[in-house]
Amino acid sequence: MKRLVIVLILIGLTSCTQEDTKLIPLPFEKDLIPEGIAIDPASKTVFINSLRKNKIVTCKLDGSSPTQFIESNQYGYLSGFGMTIKGDTLFALGNSLPQKNNTSILLLLNVKTGDFINSFTIKDSSFIYLNDLAVSSKNDMYMTDSESNKIYTIQHTKQKLEVFMENDKIAHSNGISISDDDKYLYLASYTTGIRIIDLKSKRILNEPNIENRGIDGMKYYKNSLISIVNGQRDTSKQGVFRYYLDETKERIIRKEKMVPYGKHFVLPTTFAIHNEHIFYVTNSQLDNFNQESNEIKDLIKLESYVLMRKKLE
Repeated sequence: MKRLVIVLILIGLTSCTQEDTKLIPLPFEKDLIPEGIAIDPASKTVFINSLRKNKIVTCKLDGSSPTQFIESNQYGYLSGFGMTIKGDTLFALGNSLPQKNNTSILLLLNVKTGDFINSFTIKDSSFIYLNDLAVSSKNDMYMTDSESNKIYTIQHTKQKLEVFMENDKIAHSNGISISDDDKYLYLASYTTGIRIIDLKSKRILNEPNIENRGIDGMKYYKNSLISIVNGQRDTSKQGVFRYYLDETKERIIRKEKMVPYGKHFVLPTTFAIHNEHIFYVTNSQLDNFNQESNEIKDLIKLESYVLMRKKLE
């Protein structure tokens, strides 16, 4: 009887481990070079965009039913960057990759039909790189420009793309997220770490924390910030991290490594959260892509893509 109990416990622990983490093969072309990812909870559909092919593809959460959501360059879409879904709307950022005559675009599409809703573009003599975005409960949009010290916004009352704030203390921000009460904006600055902004006053609330640099995708989740750290040269410092906030949501009090660098984390970029799970492409293969020439460096090294599903405690 004792042996039977031990066996049952081991089976239970194995089942929990399998439920905690799952790798899902993705049936897309190997040279997609994915960046942005979003999940529609209603249809349980994964949206993934392409850096190389200027398009968006979809599949179900189990990897089935692959579909091309929009074709290359449709609606003026560019190389895909940050994406998110709110209600029936997909918000998708894109950039023309060569620095000369650079253009950035925010495309709004209906997640059910793929129909065009709206678009906003920036054409500037300087190099602008709208990298990631967050949408508030009022549909106010905030976007990072990873090539400058600016954060852009589109307020739902104005429907105009404009600079929200400009400050060297938030220079080269990538990941961005908003607290669940719409009071705070969280930025992942390459130069100063995670910065916490009071949205009403635009005041930076915390001190620089350079040990928390190298973040790509970042999302607010249950009084914490889930982040993909892929910009550290030391791979032991890379992985999926969770930064816990204090009760005021204005300070980081501790961090936890959820997924280390390895077979489950090679070179992911952004991620989506659905049903208390995090989803990301384990290897974007961005290191095998020349952004200036839009070419794959070594075709032989291309691999099939895998979606990682990880339970959030």
